[in-house]
Amino acid sequence: MSTARDDCFAGERLQSIEDARRRARYWCQHDYGMRRHTRTQRMPLEHFDAEEKGRLLPAPTELYDVPAWFEPTVGRDQLVQIAKALYSVPLYSGSTRLIGKKLRARAGSSTVRVYFETLLIKTHVRQPPGGKSIDRADYPAEKAAYANRDSEFLERQAQSHGDAVGRYAKILLEGPRPWARMRHVYALLGLCKRYGGERVEEACVVALDAEMFDVRRLERMLQLARDRKEPEDSAKSNVIPIARYLRPTEQYALPLRTPQRTDNEEEPND
Repeated sequence: MSTARDDCFAGERLQSIEDARRRARYWCQHDYGMRRHTRTQRMPLEHFDAEEKGRLLPAPTELYDVPAWFEPTVGRDQLVQIAKALYSVPLYSGSTRLIGKKLRARAGSSTVRVYFETLLIKTHVRQPPGGKSIDRADYPAEKAAYANRDSEFLERQAQSHGDAVGRYAKILLEGPRPWARMRHVYALLGLCKRYGGERVEEACVVALDAEMFDVRRLERMLQLARDRKEPEDSAKSNVIPIARYLRPTEQYALPLRTPQRTDNEEEPND
């Protein structure tokens, strides 16, 4: 407070923190505390004893929690990195889409608060370095399964493109840690979007018969099948259609000119 700074400590030579505390206590009780307040017409010490002293909380015994401040950027997966840990944030703040936006984060000893401009948008329990805190409510319904490592949802997505695609995805997810192989299923679903469910279904039938469970090799199969069909399509495209405004050749032929006779020329004899 400016009053305590200017009236209590200004011009004083204090030798230690204990000396400063003794000076402040004497100033509150015998100097400022005995001046009548212009608005309440009460002395501050009198008002403190009557109104404020009974409402004081006990002095804190723990050290003040000094926070660290960060300015993370929201990734495409709606995660921000704060103190080497990952935290989820909502997709929107009001009408503003937060993907790619720079936020401001306050990391205390127990909580992490994330702000967009001056608005608090998310609070998490602080995680150790390498940890992750994901709130399912931050994600839209179609992305919640990816954020929460829902392998059964991915298997159902693959099954919707065909029985062989579903069985192929199920084999990819087999093992004690299916979430470690979820990216292979992401790639498989990406092939369905790129080449269509029917073509991927046919390729998965061949791959299952050959016991080949490699998504990259499966993509290579689809690429080779497409390359074989391209020459036929290109041969058809080489046919040059008749020009729309092509004129007949007669219009380009110039008429023959009849030679003109002059008066000095004689007519030929028969």
